[in-house]
Amino acid sequence: MRWTAEPASIEEVQSNSASAQNSSIANKAPHKTVLVCFSHLRWRFVYQRPQHLMSRFATTYQVLFFEEAVFTDIDVPWLEKRLEGNLQVLVPHLPEAYQGAIAIDAQRNLLDEYLAEIAASDIISWYYTPMSLPYSDHLQPRLTVYDCMDELSAFRGAPPSLVEQERRLIEHADLIFTGGISLFEAKRQLHDNVHPFPSSVDIAHFGAARKPQPEPEDQASLPRPRLGFFGVIDERLDIALLEEAATQRPEWQFILVGPVVKIDPETLPKLPNIHYLGSKSYAELPQYLASWDVALMPFALNESTRFISPTKTPEYLAGGRLVVSTPITDVIRTYGDSGVVKIAQTPEEFIKAIEESLKEAPHQERVWQLADAALSDMSWDTTWKLMEEKIRCAV
Repeated sequence: MRWTAEPASIEEVQSNSASAQNSSIANKAPHKTVLVCFSHLRWRFVYQRPQHLMSRFATTYQVLFFEEAVFTDIDVPWLEKRLEGNLQVLVPHLPEAYQGAIAIDAQRNLLDEYLAEIAASDIISWYYTPMSLPYSDHLQPRLTVYDCMDELSAFRGAPPSLVEQERRLIEHADLIFTGGISLFEAKRQLHDNVHPFPSSVDIAHFGAARKPQPEPEDQASLPRPRLGFFGVIDERLDIALLEEAATQRPEWQFILVGPVVKIDPETLPKLPNIHYLGSKSYAELPQYLASWDVALMPFALNESTRFISPTKTPEYLAGGRLVVSTPITDVIRTYGDSGVVKIAQTPEEFIKAIEESLKEAPHQERVWQLADAALSDMSWDTTWKLMEEKIRCAV
């Protein structure tokens, strides 16, 4: 149960007193259906699909975002409770000695105690991770939703039991959403109520990159051209491709914004023109994107990327940037004919695609027109409303 796709950060650990204050605030909310979201991604890590959707669902439901447990040097389990915008984040803290069934029982007890505390009688269970099922399968929700945003079993560090737990979750689920068409094709054979909802975009947020933005200090001194990537840096990144492109074009600046997860940072290529700027807040991303000449998606072609539908594709386009990507299936399907996303596999092809994009980028109005056409009707608001409709139908 200790597998976590994204590690906890220090800022996530709050005091018991602050948690109690947040809990009392939540208890004053008017009665709503309680949507309990079980997530392997921590709320404060990278702002992506769960955050976009749950912040919107919180306008109609009382959303509880239940994260994976944090194991620390304590004697008694306790539940961290804090408000994040319009929803409540819950983080179980367990003694390091807790293993297996003991850890499961502790999380179940913490969950049950909190649901009793807020008098939750009308519940929807929403899962991003099947690994939450052992301590939540006793709940009697009126609806169980599995939002399968990734093929987690293909990710590095996935527990051996994940495949079996997902099988159980699919049996429990009334409704399944998938994060892309490839995932939909894989899951529709297993359930009769599966619906694809590929990555969407907050167009207004990233559209700010089309206007002059304050230059971030850690990027301001870098020469051009600037080729950028933001997102989690993990086993999905094609390290060899990045290193070869940077070696062949030392005058290009490769900028990577995001945390390094599940891989040794020492394995990343160290070249003068590759810049790792670390994690940035969601609010800061348009400032970095605004001064990139081309946006990159140098994903490796492996099991962990077989089913992905990268959120950053529409985010880059909303910011008005041309994109160069490796041949990810859902990227090709959605954007291959858009005129603003170039597909390249080998280092030579990748370099050539970047060169072509650098020539096209100055034709700003045409780029933006094509990008807007590719993003037509693609927004998190639209996705949320369509999901709400599916939920109403399922209920």
